[in-house]
Amino acid sequence: MGHMKLSVVTPVFNERATVAELLDRVAAAPLPDDAFDEIEMVLVDDCSTDDTWTVLQGWQAQPRVDGKPIVVVRERHPVNRGKGAALRTGFSASSGDVLLIQDADLEYDPTDYPVLLQPIVSGRADVVYGSRFLGGPHRVLFFWHSVGNNFLTLLSNMFSDLNLTDMETCYKTFRREVLDGISLKSDRFGFEPEFTAKVARLGVRVYEVPISYHGRTYAEGKKIGWRDGIAALWCVLRYSLGK
Repeated sequence: MGHMKLSVVTPVFNERATVAELLDRVAAAPLPDDAFDEIEMVLVDDCSTDDTWTVLQGWQAQPRVDGKPIVVVRERHPVNRGKGAALRTGFSASSGDVLLIQDADLEYDPTDYPVLLQPIVSGRADVVYGSRFLGGPHRVLFFWHSVGNNFLTLLSNMFSDLNLTDMETCYKTFRREVLDGISLKSDRFGFEPEFTAKVARLGVRVYEVPISYHGRTYAEGKKIGWRDGIAALWCVLRYSLGK
């Protein structure tokens, strides 16, 4: 595969403190070989209550050192609808051959893009998960979060027959044809188990690669909590059973 367009889809909610730096990193992120002729950044503000939308409107991408053009698409929800809904809006607004999901905080590092994209670029994979648990450097935080993540991944694997180590990871990249083959419905953090269950049913080639992870504390802006974990558990069961 070569000479493609990459769409980086970023849902944003109340990330005024980090989003400009994150977008600078995305715009400057390394890419594998000469596979992508154009980069599209799709930014979806999920009705932030701080100055996030103002930051998004004022942000301008600096020219890339490799000369590849960057297209910036901005969308905004009039009411808060959740991460899954923001991603659906972003997917609909994107036009890339390959899509990559990027959170708006600084927990996930865009310098990992080459390792995430290479299995697709080389024609070996249709979907790639970036795993926080395959040995990449990571900040040491939240034992019970890791237990919850591992349990949700295990349960998802039991239904999907995939052997993922990190179903809940933000970093998922996939070919456009995969997105065209599934119908997504979840509005909040249930996107992760829903996407995984429906990708598994497609029978496409799924790869997993190690990534770095720089987790935040709640004081630093982390949003997901135990209620979201319970909801994710329900979503694993719901979407794995074909609903």
